[in-house]
Amino acid sequence: MNPFLELHTEKPVFNQYWYSTRTISAIADEVAEVATKAAFVSTPSIYFSLKPHTAIQENSWLLDLDSQWAEEPRYFAYDFNSPSVIPDECRGSFDCVVLDPPFITEDVWQKYATTARILLKDEGKIILTTIAENRDLLADLLDVHPQMFKPSIPNLIYQYDLFTNYHSSRFSQPNPEIPD
Repeated sequence: MNPFLELHTEKPVFNQYWYSTRTISAIADEVAEVATKAAFVSTPSIYFSLKPHTAIQENSWLLDLDSQWAEEPRYFAYDFNSPSVIPDECRGSFDCVVLDPPFITEDVWQKYATTARILLKDEGKIILTTIAENRDLLADLLDVHPQMFKPSIPNLIYQYDLFTNYHSSRFSQPNPEIPD
């Protein structure tokens, strides 16, 4: 079992749904492979599952509304209703952003897209999860495309897809947790 999952329960007030251990590992491993500094926006399960004492873990930030993470040195209290309110030191400084908004609506995704563009360096990589029906919207907003790998989110009643703006060998394979 993943240590993060053992210690933290999902909070309905924040619309939190944790990924499975296998999905957390897949995304965390991918980020460690493609980036040296990443922003985890509303994805604490991935942020806290990075391998300790690695460059990616020591250089990355968590942006999330849940203040239980406030003692974390690279935590920022992110409110998607103010998508441009980002610390100066974070602007244009990340190789990769990982996004999983608490809501799947167009207006929320527009705000997360604004934040992602502020955070990313040129040619930065994007990994996000949402419903398949958001495919066209997200292609327009962030030039991301669905991958074969689908995340497992055990307590979510519908299936998400995983999207990236780059080719990933890892995400070109199906997740064995998800039936065909």
